Amino acid sequence: MSSGWYFLAAMIVAYGVANLLQSIAAARTTVHHTLDPGLLLRLAVHRTYLFGVGFQVVGFLLAFLARRDLPLFLVQAAVAAGLGVTALLGVVVVKWRLPRAEVGLLVLLFVGIGGLVASAQPAPALPIGVTGVVWLGGVLVLIALLSGFAVRLQGAPGSVALGSLAGLAFSAAAVAARPLASLHDPGALFRDPLLYLLVAHSIVGQLLLGLAMQRGSTTAAVAAMDAAGAVPAAIVGLLLLGDQVRPGLEWLAAVGFLMTLASVIGLTRYAEPQHHHSVPESPGQPRALSSHAA
Repeated sequence: MSSGWYFLAAMIVAYGVANLLQSIAAARTTVHHTLDPGLLLRLAVHRTYLFGVGFQVVGFLLAFLARRDLPLFLVQAAVAAGLGVTALLGVVVVKWRLPRAEVGLLVLLFVGIGGLVASAQPAPALPIGVTGVVWLGGVLVLIALLSGFAVRLQGAPGSVALGSLAGLAFSAAAVAARPLASLHDPGALFRDPLLYLLVAHSIVGQLLLGLAMQRGSTTAAVAAMDAAGAVPAAIVGLLLLGDQVRPGLEWLAAVGFLMTLASVIGLTRYAEPQHHHSVPESPGQPRALSSHAA
């Protein structure tokens, strides 16, 4: 049995805890309306956020190790399962109230992940080549440009738009990580431009996720991130990186992936804000961003 399965399970828990902790910290920080990297520094003063980042780093390392053997369509979709852990912890620890539609979608999410687990075939990755490196660099520039427009959106639309761009950034990081995970020479690892693209995409994704969470709904932000991040990575993995499905179970992989994607897209529609705070619209004029509180 591949060790990737154990890394995958631990990754889901780590990401679930990370999402919750970062959401709590983001709710305590002034909402930003520009793509300001200083947000990460302001969030860093919160111990809760630092613990959240710590869990996210652990999740990232576990995902990196899981990608050594497991296909991207499974690992990226399984990241969405962390949303279920986040929702469960939010209900128990922070007293979030989840609508019935959201609970049903979370159940659908785990059923879809189960189908992907059953159909995935562990296999090493193929190299991505110079063309892939150029494309990943271009995607980074495109995400930065689109973020300049998305950051102006408020409420749930802002959570979904920024979360989706964060997902694209993390998806590109996953594509870069899959071939890197197969390298065993540390020297070759640090000489590979994919490593630096992985880091750049991860930082951009982290910033965009923080901005998305500030706009009200953690589940909407994370679900949008997972939906936008799963599809591109799955396509690239199957077409270019040698990802494989167990013979005869292609239908189960397709159904599981569609169920997972449908559930995370549905969560962006039905998720309600879990926190609210007031931010200055102009000096001396406070404005409430969200009316739903846990």
